[in-house]
Amino acid sequence: MRSNTGSDDLSTSIDPQPETSLDRARLVTDVQKYPIQSAFPSATFLTEKHQVEVDGPRSEQKWYALQVRPRFEKIVGLHLNHKGYEEYLPLYRSRRRWSDRIKEVDLPLFPGYIFCKFDVLHRLPILLVPGVMSVVGMGRNPLAVAEDEITAVQNVVKSGLTYQPSGFITTGQMARVERGPLRGLVGIVVATKKNCRLVISVNLLQRSVSVEVDSDSVMPLSMASQQAATARV
Repeated sequence: MRSNTGSDDLSTSIDPQPETSLDRARLVTDVQKYPIQSAFPSATFLTEKHQVEVDGPRSEQKWYALQVRPRFEKIVGLHLNHKGYEEYLPLYRSRRRWSDRIKEVDLPLFPGYIFCKFDVLHRLPILLVPGVMSVVGMGRNPLAVAEDEITAVQNVVKSGLTYQPSGFITTGQMARVERGPLRGLVGIVVATKKNCRLVISVNLLQRSVSVEVDSDSVMPLSMASQQAATARV
């Protein structure tokens, strides 16, 4: 499939590897175009301790999804990290073909979005970060991403197994992984061969991730367990 960058997407689902020095240099150049600085004078950012202190009432810090400008995911992540926020940008490795070579690149698992944990009552500094468009929610009301959905994505990325973006799926046979690095992970089974794919979703974004697991390690959930798991979504 031809991408808007003029490259062909040959395959996905390769475990992310560190960026090359050239990729890092390009990212640093991009950040220099958008200097990292405090855009909220009343806030004190303690980068060393990764804390953010803001005057005024507080609420519980939760995970939120930020919609960002195209190709700004990594730049926004650097800004948020510099300001002391806990951010999460899951990546996957993809092979892209140019006219003279094939290159492996790290791409956002959820293009156009990055996750950040913060106090929603003090979100103005985040909205002023270059590249951030909005906090995902209902109308003007930001909605938090379920903690167990973030944890599930983190476990998949760290597992070393084959994974890739998937179409959003809400119905199907739910199952739990009983063995291996993803033990305890609950998702929807979408294929049954020697190996099967388990789909986990971030419902707020209407996006999913599929991970290849050994079919022998997956146990279908009972109807009661499925209803309980669905109720948590």
